[in-house]
Amino acid sequence: MDKWQIVLVGDSCVGKSALADQFTLNCFVEEYNPTVDEDTSWKQWIVDDKHCVIQVIDIPSEAAYASLRDRCIQHSNGFFLVYSITSRTSFDRLEDLLQSVRQVKGENIGPFLLLGNKRDSSLLDRAVPTGEGEALARHFGCSFMEVSARTASNVDRAFADLVRLLRQNRLDAGAAVHQDQERSSRKKCVIL
Repeated sequence: MDKWQIVLVGDSCVGKSALADQFTLNCFVEEYNPTVDEDTSWKQWIVDDKHCVIQVIDIPSEAAYASLRDRCIQHSNGFFLVYSITSRTSFDRLEDLLQSVRQVKGENIGPFLLLGNKRDSSLLDRAVPTGEGEALARHFGCSFMEVSARTASNVDRAFADLVRLLRQNRLDAGAAVHQDQERSSRKKCVIL
C-alpha cells in the first residue's frame, strides 16, 4: 500500500488547517485556530482502485517555526502551495514560499499543486482572479485548482491529482534507475 506525506505550505489564514480537516475528517471548522506546531492527520483512501495512506501535515508559516517547517518539507513526498483567493498578500508570497521549499529540497522538489482556497467566497471578496492563479501555475510548472474547504469543492479532487502525480513520479524515477543500470552493465570492457 502506498504511503504519502503531503505538506500544506502557505501563509497564515489561507485555510490550510481547514483543507486538512475537510479532507481527513469531512468537516469544516468555522472557528480559526492558528497552527502553532506541526498538525498531522491521516486518511486511508482509494485512488484509481489502489489503496493508499495519506499523511497530511499542516505546518505554521511563521518564521519562528522555520526549522520545523523545513524538517516537514524535507521528509515530504509532495505538497500543496496554498493561497486564499481573498488575499492578494498570500498570493504575492507564493514565489518566496516555493523558493524556501527549493532551498530545503533542492531543485528536484517533487510533485506539487497550486491551490487557490476559498472559492466559495463572493465575487466582491475575491482579490486574486482565477487567471492569475493559472498563470502562476504555468510559471511554476505545476497544476492549478481553486478549492473550498468550507464546501469541500475540489478538495478530494486536489488530493487525488497529487496522489496520481506522486505515483507517476515514483514510476519515472524507477524507470530512470533501470535505464542507468542497463547503461552501466553494457559499458563493461574486458581486455585479454
